[in-house]
Amino acid sequence: MRTVLVTGPGGAGRTTAAAATALAAARAGHRVLLLTGERGPLPDAVLGVRLPAAGAAARRPWGTPAEAAPGLRAARIAAGEHFTALAGDLQDRGAALFDLLGAAPLDPEELTELPGAEPLALLAALRAAHSADAAWDLLVVDMPPAHDTVRLLALPEQLRRYLRRLLPPERQAARALRPVLAQLAGVPMPAQRLYELAARWDAELAAVQDVIEAGSTTVRLVAEPGPTAAAALRPVRAGLALQGVRVDALIANRLLPAGSADPWLAGLAAEQRAAHEELSGEYAADGVPVLALPHLGRAPRGTADLAALATAGGLGKPGDGPPRPAAAVEDRLADDNLLVWRLPLPGAERDGLGLVRRGDELIVTVGPFGRVLPLPSALRRCTVAGAGLRDGALCVRFVPDPRLWPRTP
Repeated sequence: MRTVLVTGPGGAGRTTAAAATALAAARAGHRVLLLTGERGPLPDAVLGVRLPAAGAAARRPWGTPAEAAPGLRAARIAAGEHFTALAGDLQDRGAALFDLLGAAPLDPEELTELPGAEPLALLAALRAAHSADAAWDLLVVDMPPAHDTVRLLALPEQLRRYLRRLLPPERQAARALRPVLAQLAGVPMPAQRLYELAARWDAELAAVQDVIEAGSTTVRLVAEPGPTAAAALRPVRAGLALQGVRVDALIANRLLPAGSADPWLAGLAAEQRAAHEELSGEYAADGVPVLALPHLGRAPRGTADLAALATAGGLGKPGDGPPRPAAAVEDRLADDNLLVWRLPLPGAERDGLGLVRRGDELIVTVGPFGRVLPLPSALRRCTVAGAGLRDGALCVRFVPDPRLWPRTP
């Protein structure tokens, strides 16, 4: 199943672009599911249908889907209900530990949604939409603002890393002894439930990570062209590349018509055109198409407006865009006694880059975003000799460590 995650700076028109993308694919004959985490009335107004806020099923962390057009179903992610179910399950599985501590369990009415529940619900929705019985050809997700989206897509990998550090797999090897120890001690062993819960979470997070890293998953950026649009998007684009996520297109939204007799409107349109040309040149150089959606002179309302935008912007079914960013090791041992690890980071700027070697890992930061990357086996036997940003890629130079590198006869 194809998945398109639509994001951009706040107020750029993410919801409208996501709805227009979904409608264009549905009109082309594809079965489309549109999910949104927006809780306000905007999705209802844009689509022209009411999206129920409740009604999430056990395996579907979103409300009852509404038919927005033939072939297009839209639903609102039910963050509150997902949190209640998750907290209740955690409490049930930790009952032995709570009893041991003398803690009183919370009633279902007390399990109110806490801050941070929305990202977890959205990740669960991505996982559920890709279940074996999925009946969709295309999943379009109206994501949070761009910086939040980058952090959300990095979350499964980060959480799995925390679980491995806090509950190392080697410590789980002795869990077969715990039932015996429990009988000898005469008290339950809550650690067993803890490890079981950690293993379950790790499996769920791994499934979500597989969806995010799949070749059929891409991000579609939305921006309203302006003087700062390109600069605002660069760290986002670099952060997505650091996570190995593909950008399949950039949507320049709310373009004003040219040739107005009104000097004020003509000045705004000229400013937009200049920004649009800058964006087109920057993204086209990397094979990312820039699509343009016109300003309708009003806020889009209903499928007729969405269809007009989709047609004018040439949305259709989302294409694959450029290849997924992938690191590669360049062998320059014969000429320079170097191995170069090339990490594609389009949009990255030198001032925002950070690099730390820790054991067999490399910690890379790009502006506000970071990732811990395991080193390829050959580079683990090398020392870092320097790094530089060249042609949209971070090139890290490694020199073989004579204490670890095999000697040539």
